[in-house]
Amino acid sequence: MLGAGALAIVVEGSLAAVWGRRVSRRAREVSRRTEAELALVNRDLEHVRAAMAETAVLWQPYGRLLRWLRHPLAVALLRSYSRRRAALR
Repeated sequence: MLGAGALAIVVEGSLAAVWGRRVSRRAREVSRRTEAELALVNRDLEHVRAAMAETAVLWQPYGRLLRWLRHPLAVALLRSYSRRRAALR
């Protein structure tokens, strides 16, 4: 009985070692893939940030015009024009 129990413990220990090695190998693979994907995401994020900075520079000349168009008096004037145009139809 004692020998059978010891043999069972040895077999279970060896199976646990094999499974542990497989799990650690898969964990390393997942970690490597995750790092590669993270590098791609960071690269794409830098592209997006550069595009946003370029867009901000390109929109600078229009900033004053957009501020004027958002002014309440300008909005009221544009609505008045649209009402007049709708009334003529």
